[in-house]
Amino acid sequence: MIFKIVGQEAWAQACREGVYRGSPDDMRDGFIHFSAPEQLQGTAAKHFRGVADLLIVAFDEKALGAALVWEPSRGGALFPHLYGELATALALWQRPLPLNGEGVPQIPQELVS
Repeated sequence: MIFKIVGQEAWAQACREGVYRGSPDDMRDGFIHFSAPEQLQGTAAKHFRGVADLLIVAFDEKALGAALVWEPSRGGALFPHLYGELATALALWQRPLPLNGEGVPQIPQELVS
């Protein structure tokens, strides 16, 4: 399983349209950023500190097909990048991500252990 951290309103709009085209950062980089379970905490702290109203959305990486590519990123670790639009119907589940006292989104413990 891989995960996308996304704003609640952006995801709701994507669900109405049936497709998520990416965040401004995704569009700038030319692909949709995802994280593996072990990368979630670092991604949340680095890119989403202080951002409220977030969701974590889970996907089966195999369902994304050949458009999903694992590429080196932070510290040389391989991160999943989707080259193309994301059909929202492929989401397995979604959950809200409240911020902790330091303003970092709280990743569900079962995903990081």
